[in-house]
This record gives sequence, structure tokens and C-alpha cells, in this order.
Amino acid sequence: MGGWRYPHAREILIMADCGGSNSARARLWKKSLQQWADQTGLTVAVCHFPPGTGKWNKIEHRMFCEITKNWQGKPLVSHRVITELIAATTTKSGLKIRTTLDTGRYPKGLEVTDAEMAALAIVRSDFHGE
Repeated sequence: MGGWRYPHAREILIMADCGGSNSARARLWKKSLQQWADQTGLTVAVCHFPPGTGKWNKIEHRMFCEITKNWQGKPLVSHRVITELIAATTTKSGLKIRTTLDTGRYPKGLEVTDAEMAALAIVRSDFHGE
């Protein structure tokens, strides 16, 4: 979504929680992120929030409560309904949410080998790069 808005961007910062499929330990996520960086030509920096600190994520902190208020009492019967309700969410200050439903299929159980990990262009930060 940001490609059309920032056509000259050369880098992107991703703020991620530290659990689930995008955790700091998830090999497949790192490999997929490398593939995306190669496709887009973007330099990607990732900052993971420490476990249990998702509330530090400004987007989640400001928008999840508004989304919850917007769909309160409405049956969430399909992905389409959910994405439309999220997209219809705004705040009093004018913040708007844009959504896209990802209908891609993602196979389960994919393994990333040590050799594939070693081939990734990961540069760890001096500040908590572990």
C-alpha cells in the first residue's frame, strides 16, 4: 500500500511483535522478508518489541480500541465483513485505516535450512541485535 504513496522510498522499518510467525526466531519469516526485499529493492530494518509489550506499538495502541468500538455488536461472519469494518474505522482526529484481504495460500510445515539462513543478508544492530 505504501508503494504508490512513497514511490522513491529505498528503505522500510517494520515494527513487529515478538510472537507467532513473525517472531525474531521465525526462520521462514526471515527468508520470506529477504525475498520481498530482493523483489522490491528495499532495505528492510526490523525492530521486534520485547515479549508482552505489544502495547508499545503505536498503531496497535491507537487503532485496535477504535476497531473494536467500530465492530462492537456486529457479527463477524466473513473475512470480507471484517476487513470492511476495519476499513470503515476512523478516529476523531482523522486517522483512517486501509485494509487489503490477503487471499494467498501459504503451505504449512516449510523448513528453512541452516544453509538458507546463512545465505540471508541479515545485519544485526549493535543495539540489541541478538
